[in-house]
Amino acid sequence: MPADYVDWLRREGRIVIVGASLAGLRAAETLRAEGFAGELTLIGDEPYEPYDRPPLSKSVLLSLASPHRTELPHRREIDAKWRLGVAATGLDLAAKRVRLADGDEVEYDRLLIATGVRARPWLKEDEARLDGVCLLRTRDDAADLYGRLKAGPRRVFVIGAGFAGSEVASACREMGVPVTVAERAGAPLVGALGGVIGKVAADLHTENGVDLRTHVTVTALEGDAVGRVRAVHLSDESTVEADVVVVSLGSLRNTDWLTGSGLGAGPRGIACDAGCRAFDFRGIVTDDVFVAGDVARSPHALFGYQFLSMEHWGNAVAQAETAAHNMVCHGADRRPHLWMPAFWSSMFRVNIKSVGVPPMGEQIMITQGSPAERRFVGVYGYQGRIVAAVSFDNTRWLEFYARQIARGAPFPVEFPTVDRRLEGRQPVDADFPDPSLPTHGPMVTLSGYSPADQQLLFHPARH
Repeated sequence: MPADYVDWLRREGRIVIVGASLAGLRAAETLRAEGFAGELTLIGDEPYEPYDRPPLSKSVLLSLASPHRTELPHRREIDAKWRLGVAATGLDLAAKRVRLADGDEVEYDRLLIATGVRARPWLKEDEARLDGVCLLRTRDDAADLYGRLKAGPRRVFVIGAGFAGSEVASACREMGVPVTVAERAGAPLVGALGGVIGKVAADLHTENGVDLRTHVTVTALEGDAVGRVRAVHLSDESTVEADVVVVSLGSLRNTDWLTGSGLGAGPRGIACDAGCRAFDFRGIVTDDVFVAGDVARSPHALFGYQFLSMEHWGNAVAQAETAAHNMVCHGADRRPHLWMPAFWSSMFRVNIKSVGVPPMGEQIMITQGSPAERRFVGVYGYQGRIVAAVSFDNTRWLEFYARQIARGAPFPVEFPTVDRRLEGRQPVDADFPDPSLPTHGPMVTLSGYSPADQQLLFHPARH
């Protein structure tokens, strides 16, 4: 592309960002910081400017923050047109137009897609409409669930023991609300961290008074005569009475609006190169469409150049900044997105953090601390090298392990630690579920090498 085009774009071009999200806002700020002086438009399906989502399942439910006070601070003035409360419904790559739900169209010279993910709804629509059946993804979701918990329900039932479901269960117990959690796997968090860590998470649930049901699925939600949920039926033929049901079955990437657009978009996200440029369905990289945040699939050099999809706060920020930089610079000045995956959660007064890609791990070894004391570090290995680490109330080691991952350090861990000398720990199977089975647990997903996303079919006859 000629250099004069980039100069023209920076002066008077039109950039559209679809997704008034964390990634969308940080990209807009970076564009202005990098000298983009043209027309900037942000499109969002919610009526709110970008807000922070992690507090919704943590601080908001515990009355430590208001769901209406989670707006993201603007780091600089972005001078943008906001099209809020109207969803994008289509994309015409040839004409460079984004179609909106209100019938309008927005033209662009370069486009950034940062549409993120949405909560996976309960599969039976009539049951999902029962009063008291809740999701937790948006600001409105959090406000609704907070109000129901403050009202003192007889029992809350959480479907799914991933991170979000476990955080909801933790908030319920801190509020003194009885809660039952159902999980189809053998323990909480197994999709994200494996069975070894899942056993520790299961103990956290039960020790804090959660009625944890594993190896079960939900077969039906039962309503009363006026349309309120009253009971949950399980595959083991048991029934649990509950007046609030939180559906926490993971997320769906917001790519439906791109059907027929020609982009390499599907259930696993939108494929892009390391510079955040989107691929089309043939695997050919586009010049004017970029992707960032939870909806992106991008190759990572540290993990065999497989495409990774990451639902991580830090990744959304870093990828948005990289995408924005590359949108308005000359080719030789573009840079790759190589952020180290990192994630954190807090439940039952325990801080859980990870670096790298735990689901890639074949084995795990405890290198510091003790799982029995809920204060430890576990390190994951794959084909003889370290690929991830997770800590429970022991974050000081994670920066060190991030460096080990970055340099391809060998696994099993070679250096002696006091804990290993005392206990003689050796690697064990990390015990992740069969990757061919649907799971809502991972915060980072490896999805192979093809940028042309093949259709994935998810048929949850039951949870």
